[in-house]
Amino acid sequence: MRDSRSAGSGPLSGPRLDTVAPPARHPNLRYRRIVLKLSGEALCGSTGGFGIQPEVLRTTAAELADVYAAGVQVGIVVGGGNIFRGLKGASAGMDRAQSDYMGMLATVINSLALQDALEKEGVPTRVQTAIDIRQIAEPYIRRRAIRHFEKGRFVIFAAGTGNPYFSTDTAAALRAMEIHAEALFKATKVEGIYDKDPVSNPDATMYKKMTFDRFINDRIGVMDATAATLCRDNNMPIRVFKLTEPGNIKRVVFGEQIGTTVEK
Repeated sequence: MRDSRSAGSGPLSGPRLDTVAPPARHPNLRYRRIVLKLSGEALCGSTGGFGIQPEVLRTTAAELADVYAAGVQVGIVVGGGNIFRGLKGASAGMDRAQSDYMGMLATVINSLALQDALEKEGVPTRVQTAIDIRQIAEPYIRRRAIRHFEKGRFVIFAAGTGNPYFSTDTAAALRAMEIHAEALFKATKVEGIYDKDPVSNPDATMYKKMTFDRFINDRIGVMDATAATLCRDNNMPIRVFKLTEPGNIKRVVFGEQIGTTVEK
């Protein structure tokens, strides 16, 4: 874990971090620029749970700090299901667009929490939102995001696409294409993609590789069809792996064959 004192504290923490030169790229990296999709539930530490668990947040930030130290440029999209899920609100009778906007605001809360945790680990981080909340985050501007990467900063893309009826998976796929990422990382609660639910079926077999067409046609629940189709049509590989296994994110950026790779 990086020394939290290097990040400073309070409102001066951002500028202090910006004075530090970005880490040099490790020569053995497989991916230089990625987008990492995290679920909101990943921050509360339990499926269907509510809120943010500080220890889970710290652990996730420490894992990402190791990736930062290797010189990887990382964009992050985090869901909001630990606070409010738009589809759940719509199913309870709320207007779908209104419900989705509430879900977008939930992702902003998670993004700010993750930004704080990352900066305490010494990782300079910016939050960009697809809806305008200038008092707490930058508006999403593609060229500015790319410039942040070039300066060695992480960028957290909040508020989804800014439009109702689109998931944060689709937002992650869209941002990955826009910033010219080399892969979309999907961190999940299981090791990869299986032929059946591994939780209830101990004999389930994990796929090492899968084509986009099979991923879409078999309706794999790891990511929605809109996001998968967008990745397929733009030849964006998807890496699916277990988030809670220590060191997994770093292993994937170094090209280790863990989890499942979805590609053409």
